[in-house]
Amino acid sequence: MDKKVSGVVVIGSMTADVTAIANTLPRGGETVLGEGLTLVSGGKGSNQAAMASRMGMNTWMVGCVGTDAFQSIVLDSLRDHGVNTDFVDKLDNEKTGVAHIRVDRNGNNDIVIVPMANNRTNPERVDRFFDSNPNVNTMLLQLEIPVPTVMYAAKEAKKRGLTVIFDPAPAAPFPDELYKYVDIVTPNETETTVLTGIEVTDVATAKTAAQVLLDKGVKLVIITLAEKGVLIADGKSFHHLSSFDVEVVDSTAAGDAFTGTLGACVSQGKTIEESVQYAMAAGALTVTKSGAQTSLPNKEEITLLMKGGCLN
Repeated sequence: MDKKVSGVVVIGSMTADVTAIANTLPRGGETVLGEGLTLVSGGKGSNQAAMASRMGMNTWMVGCVGTDAFQSIVLDSLRDHGVNTDFVDKLDNEKTGVAHIRVDRNGNNDIVIVPMANNRTNPERVDRFFDSNPNVNTMLLQLEIPVPTVMYAAKEAKKRGLTVIFDPAPAAPFPDELYKYVDIVTPNETETTVLTGIEVTDVATAKTAAQVLLDKGVKLVIITLAEKGVLIADGKSFHHLSSFDVEVVDSTAAGDAFTGTLGACVSQGKTIEESVQYAMAAGALTVTKSGAQTSLPNKEEITLLMKGGCLN
């Protein structure tokens, strides 16, 4: 494949996000009154595809939805963001994935994902995409579809010379062999802790954990540390970047904005440090609004924040 041809393919999940907003989140057995409710398109794969497209990249989504009322919510949003959905299969007698999200006054959230149609994203659907010979040089993967499909997609991407960016979320077991086919892995603190067994609480512990991931075979580790910034580790050195100072409203999709932007910038040929800076700005802007794809910033907003400008 000609590595000069830029484009992003996302093999991943699509969900309808049902978000309940409350002053505080309930404890076990407790009921609280909510202050708002939204129903929008989401899913880690879908969010990342939408963000890559918002960065100006030709972007393809590969995955599955059901034939229910949620299908149009998911597909209409992807198309509105400019994502090619030709390889999204609409499955009879299947339901579109759903995420139930709860958000408190500080922007903290918890999420329950019910994959449904996403569990039907299989290697055959990956092959169908590659058989079409699209012009892409970057693949984004997550863990809201079956792990064997993620493994297969990573292997096939490497055969074709694509850069593979793996967001190991939600934290779930997978074979260490997968790291061999991954160029960049982008876990947050919680995911890094699960993957390495090292409690990540600061930059120092992130460095220790990053080395564990490098030793497993991945080429580049980028650990997002929320307000503590981002750590980049390439096996030769560690580089810490400070976070942007923003007011947090809802942290939903911040990680997806980060990875989607990172993929777009890498596909465009930007350096890793520059790509991460763009990705950090995208993630920071995302937490200032509610929702998933509804909170994703555009390229102009990201560029303005990076230059130290003020947003209206």
